[in-house]
Amino acid sequence: MNRSDSDGAADRDDPGSAAAMDDKAAVRSRETVATAREDAVDLRENAVDVREGSATSRERDIRAAETTQAASDEHMSMLQQANARLIISTIEAHKLAEQVEIAKAQLEGARALAEKANLAKSDFLSSMSHELRTPLNAILGFAQLLEAGSPPPTATQTERLHQIIKAGWYLLDLINEILDLAVIESGKLSLSLEPLSLSDVLLECQAMIGPQAQQRGINISFDQVDPTWFAHADHTRVKQVLINLLSNAIKYNRDHGTVAVTCTAIRPERVRISIRDSGAGLPPEKLTQLFQPFNRLGQETGVEEGTGIGLVVTKQLVELMGGTIGVESTVGVGSEFWIELIRDVMPQLAAEHAMAAELAPQAPGNAALRTLLYVEDNPANLMLVEQIIEGHPQVRMLSARDATLGIALARAHQPEVILMDINLPGLSGIQALKILREDPATAHIPVLAISANAMPRDIQKGLEAGFFRYLTKPIKVSEFMQALNMALELTVAG
Repeated sequence: MNRSDSDGAADRDDPGSAAAMDDKAAVRSRETVATAREDAVDLRENAVDVREGSATSRERDIRAAETTQAASDEHMSMLQQANARLIISTIEAHKLAEQVEIAKAQLEGARALAEKANLAKSDFLSSMSHELRTPLNAILGFAQLLEAGSPPPTATQTERLHQIIKAGWYLLDLINEILDLAVIESGKLSLSLEPLSLSDVLLECQAMIGPQAQQRGINISFDQVDPTWFAHADHTRVKQVLINLLSNAIKYNRDHGTVAVTCTAIRPERVRISIRDSGAGLPPEKLTQLFQPFNRLGQETGVEEGTGIGLVVTKQLVELMGGTIGVESTVGVGSEFWIELIRDVMPQLAAEHAMAAELAPQAPGNAALRTLLYVEDNPANLMLVEQIIEGHPQVRMLSARDATLGIALARAHQPEVILMDINLPGLSGIQALKILREDPATAHIPVLAISANAMPRDIQKGLEAGFFRYLTKPIKVSEFMQALNMALELTVAG
């Protein structure tokens, strides 16, 4: 081996030689490059991961945005639909409001027409009542005078007069029932609801119905009623209801039958009056038709007169007073009608309803001549009262055909009592009463109204105007004399 080769080998084997150092540096460089490459790979992988994560996040954001947008679009669509429905509803509400206003206007118009019709109906009924009662007054009045006249009528004449009087009062009852029904249906009936003594009203009914029961041979009994029992009702209408039920119990009873009247407190706030008869009774199918107007349940061909209106009026009157009416019936045994009324407390100062001991006219305590002034434009009515007064020599009668003359006669003659018609030419009876009351010379004289205006509102108006009594035509002679005697006794007592 030559020297040069030996030197070269020596140089390579020497660690401190430059070549060795370069080799190490190259190795380190390669290692660094490898490491860098690995780092670069890691970075690229991380970048890929980041990009993939970003892509996934963007996808989620996009999906979320799409979902939000879809929800927003759906919400907007719902709002638009709701808004459209609201607009439609508003339009419909406006239309409905317009229809309501039109309906209200039509209702007001209909109400005005109904009130006008009711007023016209009431005026017509009042007029018809007056026109029907005026001729009946003459028929019944003179028939009563003939029946009680002197010399007395023959048996044949008495029978004929009895038929005239019976037919006249029946016609009057028919007129009253039809007018009552019409007034109730028109809503114009006025009631005076106050504490009503049941014992007193039943005593009055017993006195009134007794003669009818005796004529038919019917035994009628009234239970004793506790005098502290009171009902909240209208005195006149309760008596009308009871008289109608009692009359039916007598009319449709068997010969020599019985009628029992009882009064019971079924509850603390209600009281019941029952009327039980021993008649033929009614089957169930007829009971359902009982309160139908003009339905006499097959009695049209019977001997008993009737209209089929009385029970209808009775039912409506009871219900207007806050009560109820009912019936129980058994064929072959009889029927029991009952009314229930609202109970009331006994007033501390209960009025005593004194019953007249006699219906015959009584002379006043002072036998001196008494003057009666009758203001009336109807000649037949004047003649009737004149002939009634003829039987009472202690009373003389003056007459006037109009209110102006009547006022003058009252001032000049100072009569003890004045009878005043309501429908007079010129001044009405109510206007004349006002003038008499305002004049100190005549203010003390009791004035009795006597009129064919017999509707409840007419009577109420007359009593409120200040008449001492309000008598209706046709005249019942006994009732007329009783009122006249009361007025004369008032003047005697000062």
